[in-house]
Amino acid sequence: MPALGLAAAAATIGAMFVIAPANAAGGVSATFSKGSDWGTGYEGKYTIANGSGSTLPTWTVEFDLPSGAKISSLWDGSYTASGQHVTVKNTWNGNVANGGSAGFGFNVAYSGSYVAPSNCKLNGGSCSAGGTPPTTTPPTTTPPTTTTPPPAGGRGAPYLYLGWGNPPSPQAVMSATGIKWFTMAFVNSSGGCNPAWDGSRPLSGSADANAIAQIKAAGGQVVPSFGGWSGNKLGPNCSTSAALAGAYQQVINAYGLKAIDIDIENSDEFENEAVQDRILGALKIVKQNNPGVQTILTFGTSTTGPNYYGNRLIDQSKALGAGVDVYTIMPFDFGGGADMYASTVSAANGLRDKLKSTFGWSDATAYAHLGISGMNGLSDQQELTSVSTWSQITSWAKSNKIARLAFWSVNRDRGCPGGGVQSTCSGIAQNDWDFTKVTAGF
Repeated sequence: MPALGLAAAAATIGAMFVIAPANAAGGVSATFSKGSDWGTGYEGKYTIANGSGSTLPTWTVEFDLPSGAKISSLWDGSYTASGQHVTVKNTWNGNVANGGSAGFGFNVAYSGSYVAPSNCKLNGGSCSAGGTPPTTTPPTTTPPTTTTPPPAGGRGAPYLYLGWGNPPSPQAVMSATGIKWFTMAFVNSSGGCNPAWDGSRPLSGSADANAIAQIKAAGGQVVPSFGGWSGNKLGPNCSTSAALAGAYQQVINAYGLKAIDIDIENSDEFENEAVQDRILGALKIVKQNNPGVQTILTFGTSTTGPNYYGNRLIDQSKALGAGVDVYTIMPFDFGGGADMYASTVSAANGLRDKLKSTFGWSDATAYAHLGISGMNGLSDQQELTSVSTWSQITSWAKSNKIARLAFWSVNRDRGCPGGGVQSTCSGIAQNDWDFTKVTAGF
């Protein structure tokens, strides 16, 4: 909204905003950083830092792209483009406290050589010169209601695993289904506190890195998942929360991430209280250093909700101030799944009730911090989730506005009726990518 519109809106509630240009005295800045580059495009980010001494209630960042470059996608902001000039305004992240920061990310498609954006302006002035935020006078009438935005959720992001199961081309799946996000499995320890795909494939130059570049080139995004059931985990191998946060940060920096998933299901992590606390402490550090990165915890469940260790994980996340955005349950392999729709809803509502009791949230807020990660087709315990059942689960997830919907896995999203549980197919009769198409609708 332009400054005039803000002033007019503010007058209706008895307060007046004055937006100073960013080259005035103060400490507001916007800084560009470049993430992954795949030769025909790259991921960029602007971080707005407020050191002015007062709250920054709104921001607008402008910049120019070189000839032949254009925005292909942008998140955590709304934008307009006029030729090569791009204007980005805050959405839910405009109220930046003193000492805090906000930001937005975007993908740029380009030809030729990479050239960084230029001519940055923040609230009409230089991005590097600092500035003062809009100032306020106390309202003379009832102040406007403020709300805390929900986490940046609402994503359908099925798991894609490059380690087995004849992994498909992610771009082919995206083209066939409309899916935009993938949860990429799994980052583990390559020895000590060093992250690598499956504990062996490097963060750069691997098939995983190439797949991520393909996904981003097609306008998508990824959520790397740390952990899983098998393999050598970072949680027990990193000696402190700070060291573990450093391992997470390496992956965040490698791919310019918007979210990470900690799949805490192996007993070495999930049923080890010291490791639980180490993970939560690490996520707290990650959130402090990367306020725009969504943090997700994924763990097992009973048909009625989290078990003892799941409940402890949630309680400790509050006690330690971990700031977890999304708590995701895996409603399968719980030995009670004759009706997988009913069992999934029951488990999810059990998690909802736990989040409500721990954090004092409403139903709607609890759902906005809740995720479901199912297993398509036949589970390890022969529980059957058909395409029809997954469609029911997805409809329920949409109607309750939960934060995340995933399944294990895209590799298995192919038919093999009567084939049992396999890495390359679902064990049921289906068309290729049926479950992914349903999830894309979420």
